Amino acid sequence: MSHTADLVAALKAELKASGLTYAALAEQLDMAESSVKRMFSANGDLTLSRVDAICRVLGMEFADLARKVADRQPLMQQLSHAQEAAVVADRQLLMVAICVMSQMPFEDIVAAYTISEAEATACLLRLDRLGIIGLRAGNRYSLKVAKGFRWLPDGPVMRFFRTEVLADYFAGDFAGDAELLSVVHGEIGRNAATAFHDRLVRLAQDFANQHLADQKLPAAQRERFTVVLGMRSWLMPALRAFRRDGGAA
Repeated sequence: MSHTADLVAALKAELKASGLTYAALAEQLDMAESSVKRMFSANGDLTLSRVDAICRVLGMEFADLARKVADRQPLMQQLSHAQEAAVVADRQLLMVAICVMSQMPFEDIVAAYTISEAEATACLLRLDRLGIIGLRAGNRYSLKVAKGFRWLPDGPVMRFFRTEVLADYFAGDFAGDAELLSVVHGEIGRNAATAFHDRLVRLAQDFANQHLADQKLPAAQRERFTVVLGMRSWLMPALRAFRRDGGAA
């Protein structure tokens, strides 16, 4: 969709929300209703001056309209290799990126981590330039990645987690309340494997949604958890070494 078409769609939505008809808008703009309809048609000529005039009628700033247009864009399912590399290259930026992926408010990031407001703001600006978030006034932001977002399988971020995170995570005894570590080996049909994959994706989304819902709870009633979900066609080395076929599938 072109930028003009995006603007038209956003303006139509604003007109509908405000209950403003083409006839009423035409009267406000001192134009014929037919001209307004033509302006909003697929081949219409919607100039920036007209957009500004319509915004004034709607009582909104062009910046607000532009933000609404940005919010209507499809969310990313993955970042590019260059985007991930830029995030991993700066540990402070990586920390803030992980926080915003959990939609942690700016004030909470500054309160919880050793980062100044100026440094945190600079990180948000960089994430905005990278296209990962849309930064708004007051250091509010919106994510530009989808709920089912995944890091590149062998990208910079996953390589970072494999080398610096996984060993520390699995070093725990998983004996605390609500903690669990279970490794289950088995052979199942391909259709069943696909169904289990989809259920794991939903489980990850459920956890992310619960995280957002529980932000309203007092801090004393919340506890930090990290869920790691994995599923791959793999045989552990202790079994692979004894396979007559060398561990082939």
